[in-house]
Amino acid sequence: MPHRNAPLTETGRLRLARCVVDDGWPLRRAAERFQVSHTTAARWATRYRQLGVAGMNDRSSRPHHQPRRTPAETETEVLRLRREHRIGPLRLAVRCHIAASTAHRILQRHGQPPLRALDRATGEPVRRYERARPGELVHIDVKKLGRIPDGGGHKTLGRAGGHRSRTNGAGWAYLHTALDDHSRIAYTEDLPDETAPTCAAFLVRATAYFASLGIRIERVLTDNAWAYSKSTWRDTCRDLGISPRWTRPWRPQTNGKVERFHRTLLDEWAYQRPYTSDHERREAFTDWLHWYNYHRPHTGIGGHPPASRVTNLPGQHSRGGTGGRSGPSRAGRSGRSGGCRVHRRLVGLLQVLLRLQPRQELGGAAPAAGVASDGPLHPRAVDVHGVLTAVQVPAAYLARVDLGHGAVPPAVDG
Repeated sequence: MPHRNAPLTETGRLRLARCVVDDGWPLRRAAERFQVSHTTAARWATRYRQLGVAGMNDRSSRPHHQPRRTPAETETEVLRLRREHRIGPLRLAVRCHIAASTAHRILQRHGQPPLRALDRATGEPVRRYERARPGELVHIDVKKLGRIPDGGGHKTLGRAGGHRSRTNGAGWAYLHTALDDHSRIAYTEDLPDETAPTCAAFLVRATAYFASLGIRIERVLTDNAWAYSKSTWRDTCRDLGISPRWTRPWRPQTNGKVERFHRTLLDEWAYQRPYTSDHERREAFTDWLHWYNYHRPHTGIGGHPPASRVTNLPGQHSRGGTGGRSGPSRAGRSGRSGGCRVHRRLVGLLQVLLRLQPRQELGGAAPAAGVASDGPLHPRAVDVHGVLTAVQVPAAYLARVDLGHGAVPPAVDG
């Protein structure tokens, strides 16, 4: 490729050569016309006579003979170690007794991708996928997180004091998360356990939350945990019109979007600063999840927030700052489905219910349109029975599931 100050591009070379070869111009006249030297004009004219138009392209500057090039046996050994041990250029250089820059050049010459682009288990390039519209696939997973005793844990009191504080039985928090594959909109609840009835009730509330955003869940993807393999989970998916899917055993990469969300959640909320109590950490989660859904740039979707991929999302610009483009993205417009029109009345109903319900501790969802932004509400404050009746969920299912507390009567399997 010619540099920016080159007087001749490929088109200019062709014009010069045709002036000399086809039109009979003298070399010095053609060189003066195109503002190049006599030898440059002669070189392009000669190439045009020998190779035609193809001779006007750039040639490789690699020398024909390289006596000091790395031997082929060494290159083969570098590629073998890379394939078997998946190590970087520095460790390859030590094992093969070459410079690290040489090992890196060998990997580039043979088209080897960087280690960060490889699957850790198989060594194959990571295959990334994304569904075409919101709601087509929702990832669900549970993150177990230790609760913080009153007064703070080891991050506040130090290792010795934090060890003594463990004897008060603070317990564990089970963060249940539903994350949309296309938009990355996340819905999270802090629940007391991860049993089958609790997971099933969480799915019902998550379905109502996504329906309030105009998103109809078509499929859910979970791992092979005990709670997701019971009949309670299957029956709940069937009653809601959702197709359940499971990852292959020992393949968490398939459910990687929600796994990566939990890692972000730990880095940017749970371990971002020391907390003096579990209540303080839950209060901070409300604002963090709103910022994640509505304002945080997401590298997986071009640096835009998840809300930019959902059309006409309530509350998308309710708090100061945009965090993204001022309107729905092209991807959001293309992902619009007929389900949005079906749930239009449901959205209005949820907005009314959110205004009437009292405020709770942990906010798992962003406030709906019309709700004051001084403090988000817990998603369980929504009258989910009334919401799901509006979307025609069977009354028999609503009668047997206690949606407010995530418990199912003993008669239900699970």
